[in-house]
Amino acid sequence: MPVDSSKRPLNVPELARGLLAGERAALARAITLVESSTPRHRDMAQALLAQLMPHSGKSVRIGITGVPGAGKSTFIDSFGCMLTERGRRVAVLAIDPSSSLSGGSILGDKTRMERLSRDERAFIRPSPTGGIPGGVAGRTREAILLCEAAGYDVILVETVGTGQSEVTLRALVDFFLLLLITGAGDELQGIKKGVIEIADALVINKADGENIAAAQAARAQFSQSLRFVADATAGWRTRAFTASGRSGDGIDKIWRAIGEFVDQTQASGVFAERRAAQQRDWLHAELEAQLRERLYGNAAIQAALPELEAAVVKGELPAATAAERLLRLFLR
Repeated sequence: MPVDSSKRPLNVPELARGLLAGERAALARAITLVESSTPRHRDMAQALLAQLMPHSGKSVRIGITGVPGAGKSTFIDSFGCMLTERGRRVAVLAIDPSSSLSGGSILGDKTRMERLSRDERAFIRPSPTGGIPGGVAGRTREAILLCEAAGYDVILVETVGTGQSEVTLRALVDFFLLLLITGAGDELQGIKKGVIEIADALVINKADGENIAAAQAARAQFSQSLRFVADATAGWRTRAFTASGRSGDGIDKIWRAIGEFVDQTQASGVFAERRAAQQRDWLHAELEAQLRERLYGNAAIQAALPELEAAVVKGELPAATAAERLLRLFLR
């Protein structure tokens, strides 16, 4: 009778070997490890990442977001299945919103990607945002690297909703895809300009049945409007497409465009520059996170914070003064 690997004690070298062999169970355990906030697990996660980083970076990272009801999961299901049929290995990191009250999340994307979730060449991992702004989970960067080390050459990051905070996702991926739909009012007014400015492609989804003509009209409208929007990526002109996640129509054109994007940006050096900038951002984000954690975990800060916080709330002390006092305590 096989032993349930999820119940065995964590062993970093063994986990790394399984992950490099493409074992999905090992990849799932590795992502769980890097998402853990337990100090012992964090040390193990860092050791694992250090061992696996030389095997990462060989994928196309695609961010996908969209307006509510745009059909992101259905689109990814069709898009991912098309890629696996062409010999690609696809990892989907589906980010679910965490409740600000309970801290819980729905984590239902895997059930909405019925075909892809049964595909042996695909891996789907739902993760909660944990309250992290930008619609991405706190350890999405690490999860991407782990998926790449496991041999997945297309990484799809499906994020929560749309908004200015989507620049966080933009800083994690190579290509940014924005899904839109028709019939949701004034399309141009309904989308924040900031989101369009960071997109490498717009897709009018659900272009099927009686909605085809409306989708084509919306695509023409967006194509016209994109002339007045600065390029999200140097040397690449943002394009608008129509597609149907349900029927699969138009999906292949989007993949061809992504291929052109990769070829152009690699030839110009923009691809490598973006990856380098992302690595720098990762360092600074990690530095800020660790400083914040150590600050609020400091015993002196915990003792002084309630009194200083109350003084700020009552208007007896400027916030800047209170913050400076806390920092002095911390730096001692």
